[in-house]
Amino acid sequence: MKLVWTPDTALKAYVCTVKTCGNSKESSVAEFLSAMAAGWNAKLIVESWSNGGPIATSIGLAVAAKHTCGRHVCAVPDEGSRSEYVKAMHAAGMRETEVLVGEAEEVMAGLVGVDFLVADCRRRDFVRILRFAKLSNKGAVLACKNAFQQFVSGFKWHGVLERGTRVVKTVYLPVGQGLDMAHIGSHGGSCESSKGGPSRWIKHVDQHSGEEHLYRDKN
Repeated sequence: MKLVWTPDTALKAYVCTVKTCGNSKESSVAEFLSAMAAGWNAKLIVESWSNGGPIATSIGLAVAAKHTCGRHVCAVPDEGSRSEYVKAMHAAGMRETEVLVGEAEEVMAGLVGVDFLVADCRRRDFVRILRFAKLSNKGAVLACKNAFQQFVSGFKWHGVLERGTRVVKTVYLPVGQGLDMAHIGSHGGSCESSKGGPSRWIKHVDQHSGEEHLYRDKN
């Protein structure tokens, strides 16, 4: 089996997200990702979030999960983030999202069969969230939001995903502060990312403090 696009479901989720989010500054990202997750009929939708971040994308993904009868899970780094996130989602009428607290490796280990994953490049652990994701056998769609170049330098999908992951297509979209997306193929096909290569260094610049952090990713 593989992911199958359903335009009617995508449109319904898009319209519902527009009505729910209104004119949020992140609404364009929320609407787009909601339509994508619903259109691909994602059953396990996972995102990362941290204290102080906008909530619109989370609302859009929750809307998508309702339309696909799926599961929406949000990974947060600490209890403070969990409390703020739950409060904001409840205020928006979204009470079905599961919130998991912990390090990227710990949280992603318990989520098997991810169909749709949204990582926030402003989080220091966004590379680890992608690396440790246990993707669905039928394929998956991965998205990095806030992927503008001045904060993410040297990012390559083949360099951050688990070895053996079949990357079918990647695209960078000027939506919001930038969306870098990858379509992962179902298991069993030829694998582009299995080829060996040199290690890559990925630079992440903290948006608030300006500090630079380097991560080494091996193929």
